[in-house]
Amino acid sequence: MHAKRWTCAKDRGKRSASMALATIAAVVFAGCAGTTPELGGGGTVATGGAGGATATNASSQLEKCSESLGTLAVVEDQAAPWYRTLTQYRLGSTVPVLRMMIQQSNCFVIVERGQAMNNMMQERALQNSGEMRSGSSFQKGQIVAADYTMSPSIAFSQKGTSGAGGGLGGFGAFGRAAGLVAGGLKSNEASTTLLMIDNRSGVQLAAAVGSAQNYDYNVLGAGFGSGWGSGGGGSLGGYSNTPEGKILIASFMDSYNQIVKATRNYKAQEVKGGLGTGGTLGVQGGQTPASNNGAVPTAIMPLAAAQRRLAELGFDPGPADGKPGARTAAAIREYQRQRGLDVNGRLDAPTSAELMK
Repeated sequence: MHAKRWTCAKDRGKRSASMALATIAAVVFAGCAGTTPELGGGGTVATGGAGGATATNASSQLEKCSESLGTLAVVEDQAAPWYRTLTQYRLGSTVPVLRMMIQQSNCFVIVERGQAMNNMMQERALQNSGEMRSGSSFQKGQIVAADYTMSPSIAFSQKGTSGAGGGLGGFGAFGRAAGLVAGGLKSNEASTTLLMIDNRSGVQLAAAVGSAQNYDYNVLGAGFGSGWGSGGGGSLGGYSNTPEGKILIASFMDSYNQIVKATRNYKAQEVKGGLGTGGTLGVQGGQTPASNNGAVPTAIMPLAAAQRRLAELGFDPGPADGKPGARTAAAIREYQRQRGLDVNGRLDAPTSAELMK
């Protein structure tokens, strides 16, 4: 009786092992050796193309805009430590695919500030040399300014960060089969950052950290041969060629989507007194209003700057050459009279403070 029960249990174990092997075969031969990279946990890599405001085969998860917000240059710091991650994985620059994604989104108009600038300058040099045929239209004043600069960086990228299945090996034949699947399950992860700067003021307008994750299955590794029959199969990772590249681009898409969401409802940051005038955090002995309990600076502005400011306000100080003269003194006196200051025709501290408001 006990022998009969043991035989039945053994048969059930073999059937379970066969089912596990069938599952492995289905995963491998169906080509499902890994999962799709996920933006912030789900999503796809960048695909398709862009021509002007038209996008083709763009990812359905890429954020898009009905109108562009300005011109944008993408600049990559290839001397930064994170760039070594790309060379380690034999990956090239992130700029081309980022520019393609950004153009597909129609949120910004891309302008060239990379290596192609050399070609642009070469064409203009040929024009200036007189070698170009007439009508080439390479005259000055045609290059479009970049309103913003976007800079990418990689915060973290790792292949095969986790696995499972170590505890399944103790459950006989089925445990060994399940362990082949779970033990070959590896997580690929990446975290990336995008910063966007206003080129005129140097103010950071937006920043975003994105992430992506996927899983690889390596179910025909050396363990396959050791547990089942003779010989071992070759390794078939889901993204065995360039999984890091797919994950990094998916992570950058997640970063960019968050930039777009943040800038759609953009509200400029404001500092009392104006940006770049000292801020509201004072320091002892400082010359900013915050350092003097709200008082205006005691420094006297340069005469040329005062002349320009007087002209802006409708007075006539003469040319803004920084040189004192009768016209400048007369303009200062009239300004002092209208502002209720001591009328002396000199650019003193109270007059400077009033002009700098």
